[in-house]
Amino acid sequence: MLPRSLPQLLQPDWVAPGTLAELPLEHLLERRIRALVLDVDRTLLPRHGNRMPQSVEHWLRQAQQRMPLHLFSNNPSRSRIGAVAEQLGVTFTTSAGKPRRAPLRRVLEELAMPAGEVAIVGDRVFTDVLAGNRLGLYTVLVKPVNAEGRPCRHDRWQKLEVQLARLAGAPLA
Repeated sequence: MLPRSLPQLLQPDWVAPGTLAELPLEHLLERRIRALVLDVDRTLLPRHGNRMPQSVEHWLRQAQQRMPLHLFSNNPSRSRIGAVAEQLGVTFTTSAGKPRRAPLRRVLEELAMPAGEVAIVGDRVFTDVLAGNRLGLYTVLVKPVNAEGRPCRHDRWQKLEVQLARLAGAPLA
């Protein structure tokens, strides 16, 4: 059953304590996740950077051996997102319009998998988590990444979104 209330829509299935590179892949595999839809800006790439931190690339290569990956970004830059996708050899979507459902539905159709077997991983509650929850994907909120591959220390956007989601009734714990 899909979440219906605003607190349920804003609550990720997993609030990770660190960045994507620190996620235990086994956690996803144990939940029968068979594909990953990944945000790019601040999840794979630092805010003003165009190089993936080595730890993020290493994690993605490990995940890629176990399941298909799809990059899914609101960023309109096909060159920025496409360069990351080309480096990994994966498919991608730009100008996704998260939290809209239609672009994410197309990705699910391409993957030919039910939503419950796909996880969306990103750093934003009101785009990544909301989009995934609207379609019943397993949602993972990670810390935004800095150029060294560590969590950003002063991420105002994520802190603001988490506070707003909590005010709406999502525990985000």
